[in-house]
Amino acid sequence: MVQFSRPLKVALAVSACVVPALAGQVQLSNLQLPPSAAATQATVKEMFVDSYNAYRTYAWGHDDLLPVSASFTDGRNGWGASIVDGMATMYIMGLDDFFNEALNFTQFINFNESQVVETVSIFETSIRYVGGLLSAYELSGKQHQILVDKAKEVADKMAYAWQTFPDQTIPFGEIWFSDNTAVVDTSNIAEAGTLDIEWSRLSLYTGNDTYTKLTEGSVRTIANLVTPLPGLAPQGIDPSSNTFVGDYLTWGGGSDSYFEYLIKYPRVTNTDDNLFADTWHAAVDSSISAMARKSTVGNYTYIADWDEGELIHVGSHLECFHGGNWIFGGHLLNNQTIIDYGLELVDACWNTYASTSTGIGPEVFYFLANDQWNGNGVPSEDELTFYNEHGFWITTSDYILRPEVLESNFYAWRSTGDTKYLDRAASAVESLKKYLPQPSGGYAGLNDVDDPSAGFIDDQESFWFAEVLKYLYLTFDDPEHISLNDYVLNTEGQPFEAPAAKDVYGSGQPAIVLGQFVSKTGLPLPAISPNKYLPSPLPTPTSS
Repeated sequence: MVQFSRPLKVALAVSACVVPALAGQVQLSNLQLPPSAAATQATVKEMFVDSYNAYRTYAWGHDDLLPVSASFTDGRNGWGASIVDGMATMYIMGLDDFFNEALNFTQFINFNESQVVETVSIFETSIRYVGGLLSAYELSGKQHQILVDKAKEVADKMAYAWQTFPDQTIPFGEIWFSDNTAVVDTSNIAEAGTLDIEWSRLSLYTGNDTYTKLTEGSVRTIANLVTPLPGLAPQGIDPSSNTFVGDYLTWGGGSDSYFEYLIKYPRVTNTDDNLFADTWHAAVDSSISAMARKSTVGNYTYIADWDEGELIHVGSHLECFHGGNWIFGGHLLNNQTIIDYGLELVDACWNTYASTSTGIGPEVFYFLANDQWNGNGVPSEDELTFYNEHGFWITTSDYILRPEVLESNFYAWRSTGDTKYLDRAASAVESLKKYLPQPSGGYAGLNDVDDPSAGFIDDQESFWFAEVLKYLYLTFDDPEHISLNDYVLNTEGQPFEAPAAKDVYGSGQPAIVLGQFVSKTGLPLPAISPNKYLPSPLPTPTSS
């Protein structure tokens, strides 16, 4: 058990940097697309059709296509993840035949039991299945009640993740549907704190507030704990004791979407409780004050990780959602400084795409800054040569069809109207179409984004349909279609209707929780974004 007092006040870098504007208006008015946008958008739609037809041919009813071997995998319990996760994209693209086929499929899913002998992830099932079903319900005019019924069916089973201990407020991350027992283990804040958008929407359409109380209660518990830096919850959490595990701070995997939802939840609900927006405000302030660093080459802005007070100069594809999230939240808070930082983060993440031979960015990268280096030693000679040219070097070189860089680029385009973001997205479309297609018609990942001859990763996860192709399509779509002033997208890219924007989000002051920081040590943390097809698992921080 670690306990220490932290300063009650920190330098709040951006809390007062307010610009006069209407809060909640994330998207610029009267955006104009160039004539070339239509052709690029058509290419993206074609990519969806080709890769989904490959799924229909070789993997129908299963979760994901194995595009190289023309087979399938059931990593999301065999309920047809690619179908459900892709439904909103089908509807947005006007692929009515695909959508109606998927709609028919959903009524026969048996969410009461896993189709494979595996536990069910509360996080993944919520964002892909519950989110996918309810987003499709909204987009298609709220006329297909079966989509709500199926979301309720699976959520009712997952609710047992809160029922292991009396008065439990944080769910365990995995549960056996066969006997409704949770796996008693540590969790992380992303898994525990990325549920309230989907489950509160389920409350809206069922009239049962229990779904909101459960998931919102988890976030409230985490947000009210004392943290090493204001607003920045450590990655690990023990649901059995409501205690942090370790003190590792990051905007990367294992923490990412907890912070993402802190600001998206108040926008999608218009809650009058400032806890969520003020905690997000505090997290951003602390990140700028204590963890933002400029690379010594290229002057790129990164948010380093923080481990027991030492910075680790690491970035990741998963973390690259933060630029778009800061742009989004900066607008809600009327805070131009946060928006500007978000745009700088978008530039740094795009540079990881622009710097490789394929034009696609890597899973994990490192950088140098003008402070003490503390990240797995020093770069090799080859890595240093790459860094001196590009302002980062690659430590995990694969690409598994992740969306985050393209997601943030989409937010930057819709927020600024700067056509450089369209050029970047068009470049990404060209690269994805050049390097990823397989004879099956599917799209595979790359073992090495800087060496296409290194071979493919035989996996086409459902977020290829839900996120990558949706964000690219919307980048070149009529900006008033799924406007960021009218919709909030969940962490799986599923759009949800947002009420008319409030005049202000949050109190204008970052949240501060007083007291001693307490954490457990010596406990393992869950794997981050586990995928058996990855060449190497993502590193998980220790809690010692």
